[in-house]
Amino acid sequence: MRLENKKVIALVSEDFEDLELWYPVMRLREEGAEVHLVGEKAKETYKGKYGVPAVSDYAFSDVKASDYDAILVPGGWAPDKLRRYPEVIEMVQYMDEHKKPIGQICHAGWVLISAKILNGRNVTSTPGIKDDMENAGAIWHDEAVVVDGHIISSRRPPDLPPYAKVFADVLATQ
Repeated sequence: MRLENKKVIALVSEDFEDLELWYPVMRLREEGAEVHLVGEKAKETYKGKYGVPAVSDYAFSDVKASDYDAILVPGGWAPDKLRRYPEVIEMVQYMDEHKKPIGQICHAGWVLISAKILNGRNVTSTPGIKDDMENAGAIWHDEAVVVDGHIISSRRPPDLPPYAKVFADVLATQ
């Protein structure tokens, strides 16, 4: 279990992309990581775009980024909501400042844009927010997975197998 003793925040809000939350969460848990779902409220049920529920373990205000080794930001429409919470922005900025893995897929790039951590970084995302990413100073690539140090980005659900593997690989080296 190469990820034993690793703790990961997985952000959640209404209309997350079901697979983009659950696939990496299950993959990391299979390798021994402790993954907490963190939303606006603790013990709240959030529904994915396709109806798959996720119950948050903690509220944003309940967690300290310093207690965790990484953060996952799923796509869907949730990132547009997540980026409005100062606590979320602070968590992402903390992870960036301390070079801890930040996973983002699809529309999750919006959260990293709002955290102002993309200038000069190599990333990917859904092509639908390519301009947003570039306008934030990112260098955008149309690839399944892009790793720039501790930032691991991916485009969409078909890219989940390589994305989740690379995220786990990066986390294992921390």
